[in-house]
Amino acid sequence: MTISQKTVLGFGPESEAAQAAAILGETPGFEDFPLVVLEEAGQWLLECYDNGALEAGALTAALTSAGITPLSEAIAAIPDMDWVVETQKALPPVRAGRFIVHGSHDRARAFSQWAIEIDAGRAFGTAHHGTTKGCLLAIARLTGAANPRSVLDLGTGSGVLAIAAAKSFAHRPRIAAADIDPIAVAVARENCRKNGAADSICLAVGDGRKPAFAYAGAPFDLVVANILAKPLLKLAPRLRELTARGGVLILSGLLSGQAREILARYSATGFRLMQRRDLEGWATLTLKRVH
Repeated sequence: MTISQKTVLGFGPESEAAQAAAILGETPGFEDFPLVVLEEAGQWLLECYDNGALEAGALTAALTSAGITPLSEAIAAIPDMDWVVETQKALPPVRAGRFIVHGSHDRARAFSQWAIEIDAGRAFGTAHHGTTKGCLLAIARLTGAANPRSVLDLGTGSGVLAIAAAKSFAHRPRIAAADIDPIAVAVARENCRKNGAADSICLAVGDGRKPAFAYAGAPFDLVVANILAKPLLKLAPRLRELTARGGVLILSGLLSGQAREILARYSATGFRLMQRRDLEGWATLTLKRVH
């Protein structure tokens, strides 16, 4: 039997393990390795299926430089198998308001008009992370209270938030979705097809400004940007341009401790806070453009 290898990091609270997974998933050199967060004997673990490609201590060093230090790091030998499939099996369905996000292996038990099928893969967004779940809850809260004619999902990842918007509003708004990663856009396109939303969502590889056709519908009544704090600070003027006056902007991808700086920046740009939700150490802000 071929033997493979995984690196196992130990953490205290679940939130730290989840934050570590999010950080590694966006760190060059680590983003392509399957990651699984699980509890074992009362301790939260982050398993990285790197097949021996990483040097000992590399994960701990990367996380420590980002402000999170694991309690332990160990190397373990494992039987070689399809770890994409195994990763999917480790992710149960997630309920976020009316939405149920599930993998294809849970299709039968997650049947609902609000079900969204997203398999774990090379694009961020399975709702197991507090940022994606926070955005889904924010979108669910708007259903019935808002009637957007146009929606933009910036940093779409797996496409889960664009799909949620397509399912939420009965009149089927025009939805644009963009991501700087062409692989994510390809994954999102397939997820839109699987979830019956391909005709409602226009996908593009873009950075918030280019390509111009992706933002031809601006200003949008609803904009969702689930990225990271630094790009959100930089994009504040552009997101104001993309959001209609009186429209709603949902921001996430920021740690709870970063929310005050983000809120100050967007308040100065013309937005007012409608709701803040904190999950697993991450914050989601729902804002309204007032001027």
